[in-house]
Amino acid sequence: MDTTLGSAVSRFIEYLSVEKGLSHNTIESYKRDLSGYISYLNNKEIDSADTITVNLLREYMTGLMGRSVSVSSVKRYISSIRHFHKFLVQEGISGSNPTENLETPRGWHRLPKTLSFTDVDTLLRQPSEKNPSGTRDGAMIELLYATGLRVSELINLRLSNINLEVGFLTTFGKGGKERVVPIGEYAQEKVKQYIERTRPTLLKGRSSPYVFVSGWGRNLTRQGFWKIIKKYARLAGINMGISPHTLRHSFATHLLERGADLRSVQIMLGHSDISTTQIYTHINRERLKKIHAECHPRP
Repeated sequence: MDTTLGSAVSRFIEYLSVEKGLSHNTIESYKRDLSGYISYLNNKEIDSADTITVNLLREYMTGLMGRSVSVSSVKRYISSIRHFHKFLVQEGISGSNPTENLETPRGWHRLPKTLSFTDVDTLLRQPSEKNPSGTRDGAMIELLYATGLRVSELINLRLSNINLEVGFLTTFGKGGKERVVPIGEYAQEKVKQYIERTRPTLLKGRSSPYVFVSGWGRNLTRQGFWKIIKKYARLAGINMGISPHTLRHSFATHLLERGADLRSVQIMLGHSDISTTQIYTHINRERLKKIHAECHPRP
């Protein structure tokens, strides 16, 4: 059996695709994360999993943080490496898992950025309905905030997966997991107008299974929609750096602030583990502390 790390990575990626059935985007993410890790090991002239120590992993992790890699990205790298080493032990390629004693550094829990109700309202009023792209952009942003979809779920949403009469859509999240998400009345109306009046104009007689299309008749890319969000954030005068994921965070936070229960929000977001959703309760506590400090006569 070829036990070199490069070969092991190839077997691991095949395992994720064939046996775990992970999505293309998730598999590509694993490939990128492990490519950097293997390059680091190659530079150290290490090509055997059994010679990798926890101290070596800590050194690699420290190097990532020293390159100003975002907290979420570093956490993802570490998660990919953990799964990889677990696979090596399961397959008998390695006799031990050095990540078992790898602790997560303290102070890594950074709260996600969210918009206020006012900022969201201002953002949603920016797209102009005087042109097809503006109508489409407004419908996309409204739907994103109304449902908390991931950007990949939004751009890959198909006509067959949305029911505006009932007010629900079906989407497929990480690992191809299906979930049903309700759509609010504002978003229903925006999307309905776009589909009936604007989408045919953008398609110019072409056909597409996707709800949101470009002037070329194709579905938008992640990068394309990221630029759309940035454009309207500037027009809205929102100075903080935002992304499509900011609206997902805002969706969850605003629901909890209005009294939604954590389990319901978890289901709508498509989180497999409720601990992932609990980060939003931390946001609420931080805001309450801030309000108390600002408003109480004896803070």
